[in-house]
Amino acid sequence: MNAQLAAWKRVADELATAAPFDHRAAAQLAGEIARAAADATLQQAAAQALPGLRAAVAKGADRRGKAIAERRFAAIRDALHAAALPRFGRREDPNKMLTPEERHRRLLGLPLDRRLYGPEINQAYKHAAKKVHPDAGGSERAFLELSQARDALMKRV
Repeated sequence: MNAQLAAWKRVADELATAAPFDHRAAAQLAGEIARAAADATLQQAAAQALPGLRAAVAKGADRRGKAIAERRFAAIRDALHAAALPRFGRREDPNKMLTPEERHRRLLGLPLDRRLYGPEINQAYKHAAKKVHPDAGGSERAFLELSQARDALMKRV
């Protein structure tokens, strides 16, 4: 999550929990989000809430208009929280922080915490190869990585 998104989220949460809701500050935040947000859903929520929030700031705004503005601001908060969540496909690579041996074990589906034996490695290789072999619909690159992982683990046994 980038710093700007985190700052907007923090300010929105503070505004929502404040005892008298500050419509003016909420309108300023919505305007800033509508102008600068990279996420289309967040930008759209802010743009839709902005007129209602501005109307609630105007002199002589009724309770109904203010309540509608607060509900629209809640939609901005929901969009902020949704944008801050990790998304599938955007996660960090799980193999990035692993040692080569741990990466090989993970490729073969072997446990990371105990000593391995040759027959166990070969059995895991055969099981995994059935899924990634080019003749079974897998890719040649994945099969070669699997073979290299087996060879590297067998050297350590």
